[in-house]
Amino acid sequence: MKLTKRSDSVSKDEKQLGVSRRTFMRNSTLASAGGIAAAGMFAPGMMKKATAKDVDSNKPVEVKRTICSHCSVGCGVYAYVQDGVWTDQEPAFDHPFNAGGHCAKGAALREHGHGERRLKYPMKLVDGKWQKITWDQAIDEIGDKVMDIRKESGPDSVYFLGSAKHSNEQAYLFRKMASLWGTNNVDHQARICHSTTVAGVANTWGYGAMTNSFNDMHNCKSMLFVGSNPAEAHPVAMQHILIAKERSGCKIVVADPRRTRTAAKGDHFVQLRPGTDIAFIWGLLWHIFDNQWEDKEFIRQRVFGMDEIRQEVANWTPEEVERVSGVGREDMYKAAKILSENRPGCVVWCMGGTQHTTGNNNTRAYCVLELALGNMGKSGGGANIFRGHDNVQGATDLGVLSHTLPGYYGLSDGAWKHWSQVWDVDFTWVQDRFDPTVYNGSKPINSNGIPVSRWIDGVLEDKDKIAQKENIRAMFYWGHAVNSQTRGPEMRKAMQKLDMMVIVDPYPTVAAVMNDRTDGVYLLPSTTQFETFGSVTASNRSLQWRDKVIEPLFDSKPDHTIMYLLSNKLGFSDQLFKHIEVKNNEPVIEDITREFNKGMWTIGYTGQSPERIKTHQQNWHTFNFTTLEAEGGPVSGETYGLPWPCWGTPEMKHPGSHILYDTSKEVARGGGNFRARFGVEYEGKNLLAVDSYSKGCELEDGFPEFTDKMLKQLGWWDELTVEEKAAAEGKNWKTDLSGGIQRVAIKHGCIPYGNAKARAIVWTFPDRVPLHREPLYTPRRDLLPEYATWNDKADIYRLPTLYKSIQDKDVSKEYPIILTSGRLVEYEGGGEETRSNPWLAELQQEMFVEIHPVDANNLGIRDGKDVWVEGAEQGRVKVKAMVTRRVKEGLAFMPFHFGGKFEGEDLRSRYPEGADPYVIGEAANTATTYGYDPVTLMQETKVTLCKISAA
Repeated sequence: MKLTKRSDSVSKDEKQLGVSRRTFMRNSTLASAGGIAAAGMFAPGMMKKATAKDVDSNKPVEVKRTICSHCSVGCGVYAYVQDGVWTDQEPAFDHPFNAGGHCAKGAALREHGHGERRLKYPMKLVDGKWQKITWDQAIDEIGDKVMDIRKESGPDSVYFLGSAKHSNEQAYLFRKMASLWGTNNVDHQARICHSTTVAGVANTWGYGAMTNSFNDMHNCKSMLFVGSNPAEAHPVAMQHILIAKERSGCKIVVADPRRTRTAAKGDHFVQLRPGTDIAFIWGLLWHIFDNQWEDKEFIRQRVFGMDEIRQEVANWTPEEVERVSGVGREDMYKAAKILSENRPGCVVWCMGGTQHTTGNNNTRAYCVLELALGNMGKSGGGANIFRGHDNVQGATDLGVLSHTLPGYYGLSDGAWKHWSQVWDVDFTWVQDRFDPTVYNGSKPINSNGIPVSRWIDGVLEDKDKIAQKENIRAMFYWGHAVNSQTRGPEMRKAMQKLDMMVIVDPYPTVAAVMNDRTDGVYLLPSTTQFETFGSVTASNRSLQWRDKVIEPLFDSKPDHTIMYLLSNKLGFSDQLFKHIEVKNNEPVIEDITREFNKGMWTIGYTGQSPERIKTHQQNWHTFNFTTLEAEGGPVSGETYGLPWPCWGTPEMKHPGSHILYDTSKEVARGGGNFRARFGVEYEGKNLLAVDSYSKGCELEDGFPEFTDKMLKQLGWWDELTVEEKAAAEGKNWKTDLSGGIQRVAIKHGCIPYGNAKARAIVWTFPDRVPLHREPLYTPRRDLLPEYATWNDKADIYRLPTLYKSIQDKDVSKEYPIILTSGRLVEYEGGGEETRSNPWLAELQQEMFVEIHPVDANNLGIRDGKDVWVEGAEQGRVKVKAMVTRRVKEGLAFMPFHFGGKFEGEDLRSRYPEGADPYVIGEAANTATTYGYDPVTLMQETKVTLCKISAA
């Protein structure tokens, strides 16, 4: 292929970033690195098929069905394989989610499968140089070291950092592996993406997940996007949004600090100050209540505590909303009127709403807005919470979290006994794997582990202030991008202090090069998801099956194989794989699926057997593009992907639940109501639903969760079989492994988890009613007398956490510009995978900061020139300036996908030879600062302070 001739002129966008493609090619290692021809990178068209050379054309072509490994829309892909080589790909035109749509990342998937920049074999760092080692040597050395650390410092000194890129089966196995090692120091990316969503939403109406679907958005009459930019972050989801706008006249309101590409498609754009989501939402409700636009009957029947919300909302007059958020009366009234006059409507949020110290308050407020408008449990309504990684929903459901077991069972003895029964291991043996010491009134087996957002402090904090035996001494970074975390300079210090770092990933990641170490680092090459198979859960809760497209490349191994080899070395593989067959060191995926089916009754991960999921995969074409219901064919009437809850056993053939809390359908057909997980009464008031129940329910009012006793009281106990009675005795709907309690409840039209009101207030959280509190680093010191943060807290997730002591220090004069961050369409997550893809690397070649012309001119900064962005804790990055009116005066924006440079230092030479990404850049989070939500320890990346100067 020859390089296409082009003129010396460059596009406006290229000028704005201060670099042309020619300049990029000249300045980068693309032309020579890894033997990749520069001409091969700069193909003239992005939409032509990707092809591989030197394949015998007489060999048959196999067509594999897989799912995009980027965001959680879950787009289907046809991969064409000839003679073991992935030669072509097409977006699946018959797939019920993307219907032939692709974004830039999806269109470049084949390159991930055959990526030249991947790790090729296990390596370790010796005297600052990477050395090739064998798998046996790697497992032996790593295993010996962690066993030594366990003996000296206890099991909690080893941290298992998992991945939103694992399949469901791998995620489940990873949490089980950490559990049998004896620690709750296990977590993954969801902690720093949507943990405040899960906490806020689950504590409002029962489950912490997206309530409707991308497809159901076709039925929306209005949509509110707050802290969400799907035009760039979820482009195929944007197709569904535009269908609603163009076919149904859906009105779109966008609330964001930046004028995004999504805002360009909206009917009304509201530009609020970062960190003022509560003020904005309560400002909307002020107008809604003032004009009596709320759904009074819905609130009476299905909402608890709205009277307390009204009292708080009364304080948020249009004048106060404008003083705090910067949004005027007219804009607020217009937004409220659009949402009220165009129902049903949904609210959409992403990390712009979650990544705050007040993240749980924000997500609860979004939910309260939907409750006030009566939008819940309806087609075209709901909370459509877009997830960022392809299996961040599934990995969360499967319990790769420091505060819960699979299925959100928590960490009580009862939860451990349930999973010990599923695993067929003795609970006492599991208990003995953990440190038995009591810290702050709780044993480590029952206490939340240190979350990924704070592993840095688990290493650096005074050990006397940590509620475990010793500091963290060894870290497994298993499919995780460390540059997606805040406080980069402190992270580097923590990495230097560790005894050992083990990076398990198809790519070396930024962790391999920013640590400034000369030894004690291991790189283990795992496969991509295209070299294995299994299920993955999309943002809408649908489970999808992936085929294996190609065999593992180089000397890489699937993650579940590595888990087997490691657990075998550590001495507990017999317990980990007791009922999971292992063939040639590779655990059988379907056995893992069936095992989590056996235990995850809480959220209905029990009805999706491997066979049912595979049948859906082979019949993409039979599902309706809007309803997701199969129209004829072998699974007629079922919802695509059997979205959870899919109640009972696979034999019950529950169709899955397209829309949560929908009382218009029978439970057996996917209907439901709000969950009774908070008791039946609070402060003398009824928590159960009133005059509201699912279609066909024999209990025509609210009712509590089902237990064996409740079945007996209702006279339904004898409808269980003899075997079911034996299993259900003394159990409830969550712990009865036979599924009998669920089966009988559903037979009578009842949902197993009870029928309650949603909670507009959460009395177990720091703020019972969601309150506006200023960010820790706020430029608005005048607001602190009324809207200060919390006092410092001594023990959250085993660690002391600072609030007031940080906010009391005024740095706003030295650091006058608000700094926020977000996504680009070309890259995903920490970007190591996408920046190592030549087709994507061409599209976005430089890390940059967006700055308003007024700020740029006042600071003497020119568009496209290098600048220093220094955060309020003195972490600084050297990036290109993009002078633009997308941001307001006093606001700067940086994308968070870059790494490979650190405070001006180029780290490319530290990567293993041939494994450096095509594009490197400073990590935005080197400049971000301390700040954590008090419920989940979500990091605060969306609002801090900085100063910018010419470099």
